[in-house]
Amino acid sequence: MRVLKQLFDANREWARRITAENPDFFRNLARQQTPAYLWIGCSDSRVPANDIVGLKPGELFVHRNVANLVIHTDFSCLTAMQFAVEVLKVRHIIVCGHYGCGGVLAAMENQDLGLMDNWLCHIKDLYARHRDRIDALTAPEQRADLLCELNVKTQVEHVTHTTIVQNAWKRGQSLSVHGWIYSMADGLLKDLGVCVTEQDQVAPIYRVPSQRR
Repeated sequence: MRVLKQLFDANREWARRITAENPDFFRNLARQQTPAYLWIGCSDSRVPANDIVGLKPGELFVHRNVANLVIHTDFSCLTAMQFAVEVLKVRHIIVCGHYGCGGVLAAMENQDLGLMDNWLCHIKDLYARHRDRIDALTAPEQRADLLCELNVKTQVEHVTHTTIVQNAWKRGQSLSVHGWIYSMADGLLKDLGVCVTEQDQVAPIYRVPSQRR
């Protein structure tokens, strides 16, 4: 007996529906992918990247982890970013968080979560830096929402600090880094007003110098 038969059944129905709409869809998709966007988002199952922005397979390159973090030593994220920028030549990198993020909420509390605590320390550090501003809000939901937004903005900065992105700019490659947040309450995205398009927008200490000849 096939395990998870319902998922295979759903897959066949999905493929049938797509093929009915466009008989050449999978044939063309198998040849290449040409996404214009890299999406760095949260692993939360309620935040399906392609569905949120109405893009089809092949139109959005996706990397997801708990709390949509961009860590300078996370080679999984950096590898995805390098492939997207240098091989696929994406024109936009979108860091998208979401309100009610379980990783952010856990980082605001003192719990023993085992291995996960090491990952969430990055958010705890952020909380500690902005604690006065966050704790000035009275409602717990408001405090969590603000930290979710600050987390996205910080990860946008981390993306722009990478040699991957800065070298792309130095090559003259068109590349913009955006910070968005998603609300599960209404299904809508919010632009956090963060968009970095060139190295001059990066703090000087993080700018990668041009190679000497």
